[in-house]
This record gives sequence, C-alpha cells and structure tokens, in this order.
Amino acid sequence: MIEIRHLKKVFGTKEVLKDVNLNIEDEKITYILGLSGQGKSTIIKHIVGLLKPTSGEILVDGLDVAKADLKTLYEIRKKVGFTFQEGALFDSMNILDNVAFPLREHTKMKEKDIKEKVFKTLEMVGLDSKRVAYLYPHELSGGMRKRAATARAIILTPKYILYDEPTSGLDPIISDRITKMIENLTREYKMTSIVISHDLKETFKSADFVAMLYNGYIIEYGSVEEFKNSKNPVVKAFIQGDSGEFEKLSQENI
Repeated sequence: MIEIRHLKKVFGTKEVLKDVNLNIEDEKITYILGLSGQGKSTIIKHIVGLLKPTSGEILVDGLDVAKADLKTLYEIRKKVGFTFQEGALFDSMNILDNVAFPLREHTKMKEKDIKEKVFKTLEMVGLDSKRVAYLYPHELSGGMRKRAATARAIILTPKYILYDEPTSGLDPIISDRITKMIENLTREYKMTSIVISHDLKETFKSADFVAMLYNGYIIEYGSVEEFKNSKNPVVKAFIQGDSGEFEKLSQENI
C-alpha cells in the first residue's frame, strides 16, 4: 500500500500542497482529479522521490520515501513505474532501446532475453512489436508514444504504476484505448495504478476510487458513485463544469 500522510510542499513562497492525506489501495485504480496547477503531478513525483516534501510522509510498503537512503530509494523505485505526461521517451533511441533501457540499467539479462521481453511488453500495451520496435518516437502518434512509455514503465514488472495525464491531448477514441489499457494492466497483472487526470469521462470508466485535490487538500475520496453523489459544492461544480460556481467558491476560500 502507498500511504500519504500530512504531505506539504512549498516552492519558494507558494504553498502547493498544504496537508494531503491519501491511502492508495493495492491492485486498484485510483484517480486523482483537480484543476490544472493544483499540484496533482506534484503528489506522484513525491512517491518516486523526484521531489522531497517540505513536511509529511510518503510510505511505500511501509518505507518512507522522503527518509530513504540511496539504496532503499533504489529498491522503492524498482517497485514503481512512472509515465510522464509527454511520455519522456529518448528521441535518439528507437522504441526497442527505449523500452529496454530499464532492463539494461537494472538487470544482467542477455540481449536476446531483453529483446524478447521488450517485444512481449509492447504487445501487452497493445502495440505491434514487429512494426514499432525499430521506429523512433517522432515516428509514432501521440497515443502510440504513451503506450510505448507505459511499456518502458512496466518492463521491470512494478507493483505500482503512476500515470501523469495519460489521455491529455488525445482524441476520444485513443483516450478510450489508453483507459482500457490501464484497466487491463491493473486487472490482469494485479498492478496498483494511480492516474493523474482532469478527464471525468475516462475517470468514471475505470476508476475504483477517485480523489479530488483542491487548494492543497484532498477534499473528496471514495468510489465513482460516491464521488458522483458528493455533497461538496466544489466537487459538484467540477463535475458539472460550472466555471461560474467554481470561481465563486474559489473567491470564498481566499
């Protein structure tokens, strides 16, 4: 389980996360929603140790990421796959080498075995391995790049996988395919998925749990049905896409 306790993060004079508390259930899909700039991506960057909290704890299977030494952090990161919003594939490498990178860095597998695992993993995320393995990132569509980035993130068979805006900038058909891929990987391979998003349609298709970040706090957490039926006025305005009401509530909270 991933446990986030009283997480606070300040950048300069800006307090982005004020007191975030959230438990991520194993083998489930948890979406974290919120407006742009609220700090959603900041939360998951703490989970892999890319950011250090101003205060608070981030526990991955009982280990505090913020206090981990380099050896422990290395072990934690092997459990956690991370997909960046733009994919973050290496432009100078073909897809085979991109996906193989973690295996070459962290294992002593033979090249023949590495290639075999890369091809298998590409197929797992719905890519034709023989067709895309030797292409470069710029030769793939946006949806294909996100799938390739996911293949790289899961190549070490992590327990947890973090998705940062996986459907951002994609058309509805490709977004649906990405959502189904996340669901299939979670269910079939018993992974635990955390998805950062503001896409309600895709969230409601596959989420087991939904959390909403607002003004530095998690203001709502529950199942999809519980989230849809929330009495919280901010959550209701977000779901309804009511910018006027949202602006009014924001002013009241200043």
